[in-house]
Amino acid sequence: MSSLKERLNSNPDAYHPSDSTAAQTGGGTETPQSDVYQNLKLRLHHQLIEKLDLTNLAKVEDPKAREQVRNIIKLLMVKTTTPLSTTDRERLIKEIEDETFGYGPLEPLLQDPTVDDILVNHPKQVYVERFGKLELTKVTFRDDEHLMQIIARIVNRIGRRVDESSPMVDARLPDGARVNVIIPPLALNGPVVSIRRFKREPLKIEDLVRFKTLSAEMAEILEIAVKARINILISGGTGTGKTTLLNILSEFIPSSERIVSIEDAAELQLHKAHVIRLETRPQNIEGKGEVTQRDLVRNALRMRPDRIIVGEVRGGEALDMLQAMNTGHMGSMSTIHANSPRDALSRLGTMILMSSTTLTEWAMNQQIASALNLVIQLGRFSDGVRRLVSISEIVGREGNVIKMQDLFVFQQEKVTSYGEVIGKYVSTGIQPQLLNLAEHKGIKAS
Repeated sequence: MSSLKERLNSNPDAYHPSDSTAAQTGGGTETPQSDVYQNLKLRLHHQLIEKLDLTNLAKVEDPKAREQVRNIIKLLMVKTTTPLSTTDRERLIKEIEDETFGYGPLEPLLQDPTVDDILVNHPKQVYVERFGKLELTKVTFRDDEHLMQIIARIVNRIGRRVDESSPMVDARLPDGARVNVIIPPLALNGPVVSIRRFKREPLKIEDLVRFKTLSAEMAEILEIAVKARINILISGGTGTGKTTLLNILSEFIPSSERIVSIEDAAELQLHKAHVIRLETRPQNIEGKGEVTQRDLVRNALRMRPDRIIVGEVRGGEALDMLQAMNTGHMGSMSTIHANSPRDALSRLGTMILMSSTTLTEWAMNQQIASALNLVIQLGRFSDGVRRLVSISEIVGREGNVIKMQDLFVFQQEKVTSYGEVIGKYVSTGIQPQLLNLAEHKGIKAS
């Protein structure tokens, strides 16, 4: 431990995130857009449906079913007079397979490991995010009806529904990707689909150091904090990597501990032996049966958790989470949407008020200051790179103000002519109080 303290008090090496792997470029998946091609695909798909009982086909082992469909499509294509190249024929067969078994035009994007987000603004405009940058693809749907068919396939598989009476829905794909759908009359230009994907191979803290998302000293501090059961709040804007970091930090939780995770839409991937996963439930068509995050946090306290992880705190459950942290559930973690550590604490106070509490501002700040130990701020910079902006430690109160001290900060130095952000991670030289707590518990980083 002393070696880390010495390093924190010395001049740290400069870390330049700009040295990380350069963002790759490339357009979206190409698909023939001619009316002739689209009409042929639609006609062949309808003929396929007429020849097959797709309900029974779905019960067949997937590779065998796909092979059966491919053979039938090839036979149907022999009868068509539309001239197609060999490449277009193979593409057409694959697209009809995707329409039958998968998610239609979205399937190639879902199979592309470089795609993080898929954003369908309307049938003829589909964007993806790669390496932190948005790009327009050549993927399209025939029309609103075609897009709604794919949406129905997504939400029906998890027992949800979307229609005019319930025009918004959160869903989850089998691989864990999070889907949000909003349709008319709320979406004025037609159905809108937003898909947030997660890496199939979970990242580790070493990967973040290699990507220059944080420095080696910062990684060591975070590992010690988790092992020493420090309560952590991860703050950042949309798409800054809050859930990814929460997943990575959970790897440092000892396997002997019981974890209860609570999410509005389950997306955490906690690869631990003893994890209980809870997910909220929306109200039914009669307006009944809703189960909120606050309900789940309260129930989690009766489940003998060692740690409680709230995927994202966004309402009245903030008070229950803080009270849990203050009553023996040390080492709990959560994320919050905020642009700075101070803003994160302010938002927590606002959320406490949403619980209809009668606590005074003094009492609320006391709850926050005594419950939380560490606030990690994430940001996504103009070059698309996600970085830890700061690690701040809460050290008590001064009057009615919560006292925080920065342990590490990212100092931006310049932006190159190519738009690349150049900077370094700097230790402020302040000795973290959490190191003393860790030493008393005999905790050291590996």
